[in-house]
Amino acid sequence: LCIATHTSTFTQQYTTTNMKLTLFSALAGSAAAFAPAQTSTSTTALNAEKEMSKALPFLPRPKLLDGSLPGDVGFDPFNLGGGDKASLINMREAEIKHG
Repeated sequence: LCIATHTSTFTQQYTTTNMKLTLFSALAGSAAAFAPAQTSTSTTALNAEKEMSKALPFLPRPKLLDGSLPGDVGFDPFNLGGGDKASLINMREAEIKHG
């Protein structure tokens, strides 16, 4: 009987502590939602020089994909287009032919 009482007291204390911790973490998380957002107004020269891709806005636009071809939105993340315009046209035709 003594062991059962001790186990019951331990479980009750553990549950109470666990509930307090859950409540505290929920309140702390919701308080962060109302904190003012930090804004940065600094720009770097790197962002000003490079035009970003429309397809992948976190990557710079590939130099050969300038929007002159139909459907060109700057998607070439692995630089498979080649080094010159002729290579880009060849790769485009191969993609259309082979899917």
